[in-house]
Amino acid sequence: MALPSDFRVVRRIVRYYLRYDRDNPFIFISAMLAFLGIAAGVMVLMIAMGIMNGTQKEFEKKLFVMNYPLTVVSFGRGVRRSTMEKIEKALPNVKVSPFYTTQVIVKYSDAIDGGLLYGVDFRKEAAINSVFAKAYDANRSYGTFDLIAGDDLARTLGAGIGDKITLYFSQQQAVGFGSMPLQKRFVLTGTFDSGLKAYDKAILYTGLKAFQKILKKDPDRFDGLHLYTDRPMELIDRVKALLPDDADVEGWWQQNGNFFSAMQMEKKALFLVLLMIILVASLNIVSSLLMTVMSRRKEIALLRTLGATRREIRQIFFRLGVLIGSAGIVAGTVLGFLGIWVLTHFDIITLPADVYGTSHLPVDLLPRDFFMILAGTAFIVLLSALYPARKAASTDPLKVLRNE
Repeated sequence: MALPSDFRVVRRIVRYYLRYDRDNPFIFISAMLAFLGIAAGVMVLMIAMGIMNGTQKEFEKKLFVMNYPLTVVSFGRGVRRSTMEKIEKALPNVKVSPFYTTQVIVKYSDAIDGGLLYGVDFRKEAAINSVFAKAYDANRSYGTFDLIAGDDLARTLGAGIGDKITLYFSQQQAVGFGSMPLQKRFVLTGTFDSGLKAYDKAILYTGLKAFQKILKKDPDRFDGLHLYTDRPMELIDRVKALLPDDADVEGWWQQNGNFFSAMQMEKKALFLVLLMIILVASLNIVSSLLMTVMSRRKEIALLRTLGATRREIRQIFFRLGVLIGSAGIVAGTVLGFLGIWVLTHFDIITLPADVYGTSHLPVDLLPRDFFMILAGTAFIVLLSALYPARKAASTDPLKVLRNE
């Protein structure tokens, strides 16, 4: 008499083996632990990858604003005005803001701090820098020595809007028989808040004419150009082709390459470490199936004598392991999305805004990472079910029935 070899018979046997066995309760407990372990591993992986991606995007957004998509720098005396006009003509959709820059010592009353001073065209800078634009008043007429500073720097100095702040430059001026650093008083007309303390405590903006008057900068040459475009990676080569030999262009991803490379490395390491949780949970699948095989040896031998093939026996236990793992993956996916939703909509975890640029925990799970989690977990589950299935198929019915 042959055992029907259709899917329904295999499915019924699998469902039978999934039931709680009073004689062997540890088999069911081991299967539940495997289910819960895989579900927890998938959930933790989804949330961890979402937090890593969200944090990276938050830093990218802040750095993108303050570092600009593209920056033209010079290796010689400066970037010529004619080069700027050439870029504006060839790439009309690219916004350009020329700048000068120098390090200064900032003094107000008895407070002293260091800073990085930029000389910019206020109108052009506001068009490409949303942080600066919030502090810039388009209806106001700015003077030559007006100053816009980071709010953290202003608080450190104790200065308010309208106060006069003294800036000391590294260049020297002759005084009697000696020399002393150049100094000039500026009027604080506005403050900005980028969300990153490192910028808000160090950066100051003034007009181009201030550099030209104090440091005798050439009006037709700039220290560099800030360029804004939504497609910096596509246009960087076109911009480079427009530059003379003494100038080059850098993308924001190149200026912060080491930082984001480190974050990518941390993300990969975290993925592999958390994947170990699923690997450990999969060992429970192996142990559960092996205990099932050992406790069902007589039934396996009986099935073989009734005509079941090795392939059918292998299918029964392989599907049993895959079913436990798949249920864990589905449950973990549901819990993972639920956890991401909770973290996104409720302030369960708060962050110091001056360090991370936001007080909310940023969570953003990329589809690519989600499918990598599913693929990695599925691969581990399939491997875990393979060995016990082969072990069951190799059972010798004659030896089992003779011994029993």
